[in-house]
Amino acid sequence: MVTDNGTTPQHPLGSGFGPRTTAAEAVAGIDLHGKTAVVTGGYSGLGLETVRALASAGAKVMVPARRPEHAREVLDRAGLDGVAVAALDLSDLDSVRSFAADLLASGFLGEAGSLDLLINNAAIMASPETRVGPGWEAQFATNHLGHYALANLLWPALSAGDGARVVALSSTGHKLSPVRFEDLNFDSGYDKWQAYGQAKTANALFAVELDALGKSSGVRAFAVHPGGIMTELQRHLPREEMVASGWMDEAGNVNERFKTSEQGAATSVWAATSPRLAGMGGVYCEDCDIAEPTVPGSPEARVRGVDAHAIDPEAAEKLWQKSAELTGINAFA
Repeated sequence: MVTDNGTTPQHPLGSGFGPRTTAAEAVAGIDLHGKTAVVTGGYSGLGLETVRALASAGAKVMVPARRPEHAREVLDRAGLDGVAVAALDLSDLDSVRSFAADLLASGFLGEAGSLDLLINNAAIMASPETRVGPGWEAQFATNHLGHYALANLLWPALSAGDGARVVALSSTGHKLSPVRFEDLNFDSGYDKWQAYGQAKTANALFAVELDALGKSSGVRAFAVHPGGIMTELQRHLPREEMVASGWMDEAGNVNERFKTSEQGAATSVWAATSPRLAGMGGVYCEDCDIAEPTVPGSPEARVRGVDAHAIDPEAAEKLWQKSAELTGINAFA
């Protein structure tokens, strides 16, 4: 359902899927032959399973990677030797510009030069305080600004196709912090979880504004919470912290509420390919459906739904303009 003003309600569709749906199940029966896709971080964890599902449905997939040789080895071991790999460091705008220019000129996108699916999957989480570029906080720069720049630089290819979709991976981490416009880089004191929360809110707001800007060209965008999954994303977390958080027990057994990587990739794949979402966009999804808005104070407020600050159109527009100012990149200027 789409409202009279063209917006998609932040309300479940009743997709028929759920938290234990796998990426393969989400794409079952969907033919992606002739479609092109870019999946950042598509060589580990959720990204690898996302690539596997899209490729199995016939898509031609490109995986940009900070360590392309390692990515190639992983993809080959996974039997995905037909997937293309190229170098990209999302924390380095020169690298983003180089990757985008090379992709647009490479012939990978075919005669039409169109990119059908862009899945902004790569991320860092709760990392030690790190500065990149002109002093940007690394989680915001890598998770948001790099993907913002990538989508804008690839806009000619996204808008050249027939109904391209962009999927931005957010998470319930967005509940930890809104975008701190007054101190984006935590110059007043760094907190790794607030910084992660800001970055994940930024991912969600990016989808809101890109959808608003892109819908007239047939390009729609979605934010996705994949669920709790134990992947390389936790590389910066000591075991004691994960035990204290209830993510695993003292023996290292992962909490049963966590998803597998195949289940975690399902919502990205669903948002990228489901016919149910035709003509829709700008919403936050979880468990292979559009999520409900968070009910403040409810028992599940911390782990389910989307907080108002992560889907606020005014904040989304403000973030877009700030991102354009910081990067010097804006396809819609």
